[in-house]
Amino acid sequence: MLLAGLCWPLEALATGIQDFPSQLPSSAVIDTADLLSRAASNDLEKRLQLLNEDHVDARLLTLRRLDYGLSLESLGQQLIERWGATDPDSNLLLLLIESQNNSAAVVASSELLNQLPESLLSSTAISTMGLPLREGARYRQAGLDALDRLDIVLQGGEDPGPPQLLERLPIETNIPTKEETASSNALLWVVVLLVVGTLVPMITWWVFSR
Repeated sequence: MLLAGLCWPLEALATGIQDFPSQLPSSAVIDTADLLSRAASNDLEKRLQLLNEDHVDARLLTLRRLDYGLSLESLGQQLIERWGATDPDSNLLLLLIESQNNSAAVVASSELLNQLPESLLSSTAISTMGLPLREGARYRQAGLDALDRLDIVLQGGEDPGPPQLLERLPIETNIPTKEETASSNALLWVVVLLVVGTLVPMITWWVFSR
């Protein structure tokens, strides 16, 4: 009984298809993990609604942890099928974020795949959203960056690609490294031994020659 009691809260936190409404929600931001501030939710809501001009019904969903054996992509596809069945004319685009692993997925209705191929959706989730998620769990930024990239393609532009990673150059310092210190100490000992090896015979000869 104790073991069951300990496991229950973990199971309750896991999210699956059953935790989402059967009808397409009216809100474009479905923050079930409570990851977004009110200001962040409003920013994302406005940005998502702009895609309506391209006849795209875009939604962003957050969750804390997935049901065992379920992936974000498969959950997204299940939601596409469920919500698409209630509104066949909607071209759904779903951005999903899981906070436990700071991972993301982007899935779309089959009607959108001609404009947004699966390779683009995968790259957007892994690279465009993955970077701000890994660098401090920046959920708002992850959503905005993904929408900016996808919107460029929807407008007929060329995919700008994933964000460029800046090479982190080593910071110059006057403090010697461990290797430099070890090298310096070795050189000092060589000099000392040479000096001792030269002076001792000379001093010994001088003493006994008197």
